[in-house]
This record gives sequence, C-alpha cells and structure tokens, in this order.
Amino acid sequence: MGKKAKSHRGAAKRFRKTASGKIKRSHAYAGHIMTKKKRSRKRKLRKSGLVSKADASFIAPLLP
Repeated sequence: MGKKAKSHRGAAKRFRKTASGKIKRSHAYAGHIMTKKKRSRKRKLRKSGLVSKADASFIAPLLP
C-alpha cells in the first residue's frame, strides 16, 4: 500500500478546488490600509477569483 498524499498546508489555506476542478483564490490587497481604497474596489476584493491556467498547473499538485 502506498502512502496517502499530503496537501501543501500553505496552499491549502489559500486555495480551494471547485466542483469542476478549477482552483479558487481570494484577492490580494484586501488586508489593511482599506481607508484609501474606493468602496467599489473593496467590494470587488471581497469576491473570490480563479487561478489562471498557467498558475493552476503549479498549484494543482499541491492540493491532491
């Protein structure tokens, strides 16, 4: 019997797999210094995004 694959804990905290197999991510620049950012920009940062295909090839193996 082989060993069970472990997920990369750093990646697991930042990314999630969708039902279709794409990789979901949160937006950057939403941590602090929010007062100078426009209301509309902060609202867009709340929503999640998808990882690009090029980056997904690196991230997918970290999330078995």
